[in-house]
Amino acid sequence: MQNKHFKDSSPSTRIIKKYPNRRLYDTDTSTYITISEIKQLVMEHESFTVVDAKTGEDLTRSVLLQIILEEEAVNGNPMFTAPVLTNMIRFYGHAMQGMMGEYLEKNIQSLMDLQAPMVKGVLGTNQMLQQWQDHMHQQTDQFLATFGLKR
Repeated sequence: MQNKHFKDSSPSTRIIKKYPNRRLYDTDTSTYITISEIKQLVMEHESFTVVDAKTGEDLTRSVLLQIILEEEAVNGNPMFTAPVLTNMIRFYGHAMQGMMGEYLEKNIQSLMDLQAPMVKGVLGTNQMLQQWQDHMHQQTDQFLATFGLKR
């Protein structure tokens, strides 16, 4: 994990302080909050940063990873299968590590862009989603094949 210290670049960013006792303090509401409430902020597209109350270190990524870990544990249909996680781990320390993060980010954004009109009812068919999934599978297979990996 990077050892970056928090720098408030936007006055609208909500600041959550994490204390050594693992409690989370929302400076906007002046109350302690739970990890579930932070998940709700994510779901509501609320901008926030989690910082170590003592050092000012940015802990946002680690808190988001904790939310993902909890979701994977309680969800009967995990998003990340063992083979996917195994291949992701293989990219750490690899020359293509940065490219993999960018690849995942762009593809998730592509899904979000496709999902938005579907949610609004503009695209009423599942066929378009299936085509997108097929396209993403093909792209992923090609990307992993470059490194001798399989999905």
